[in-house]
Amino acid sequence: MQIFGVDIGGSGIKGAPVDLDLGDLAQPRHKVLTPHPATPEGVAEKVKEVVDHFGWQGPVGVTFPGVITDGTVRTAANVDKSWVGTHIEGLLEESLGASCPVTALNDADAAGLAEMRFGAGKGRTGTVIVLTFGTGIGSGLFTNGVLVPNTELGHLELDGHDAEKRASSKVKEDHDMSYPHWAKRVEKYLAHVEMLFSPELLVIGGGVSRKSEKFLPHIEGIRADLVPAQLQNNAGIVGAAMRAAERG
Repeated sequence: MQIFGVDIGGSGIKGAPVDLDLGDLAQPRHKVLTPHPATPEGVAEKVKEVVDHFGWQGPVGVTFPGVITDGTVRTAANVDKSWVGTHIEGLLEESLGASCPVTALNDADAAGLAEMRFGAGKGRTGTVIVLTFGTGIGSGLFTNGVLVPNTELGHLELDGHDAEKRASSKVKEDHDMSYPHWAKRVEKYLAHVEMLFSPELLVIGGGVSRKSEKFLPHIEGIRADLVPAQLQNNAGIVGAAMRAAERG
């Protein structure tokens, strides 16, 4: 069974049909740059460009970097603030057309769903936290395999700032940090998350997970199992398709 997944990020919007039997992309993903400013109308146009690239007709799952409840955006940390209060599912359905019903969810929740079913969290019980490091830091929190949605742990306070302003991969790039230097910031953040939630497993996702060998060995003192995401930066696309399939 194939369902289309789209992952909206602060820097890029990517998507592809997903084979939900395998938990993998059925075709190579197509990516476009996120418009700036990342307004609802501008992002909707780019999502349509990604979907139209494949000539897709059918359900579409979409991730968004913020809290989503009942199809409505409640926060927008790394995109335009005009998203707050926007019914993202209705907006994108209007853009894509009636043949493409849309299901939307938080981006890190989507990545977490994919990792729990097909990746690093498969078969794990207890508390599992999937953290995505990109423009910000997203989080997917699971207890015995059940998602606690919209946790937004990237906004925990760290050194007087939102954690994602100290330890996201964008911060690493903006300040040209070495991996060992950045790893110590990530370590401090993970220690704080561990103190609050006592997870059995921490999964590190986002694009930086492709280079986990450059920074994970430098992170010390974490009691939880600490592993890279297996689906890496495709997890959001897969998870979005999974949620759309569940909605039917």
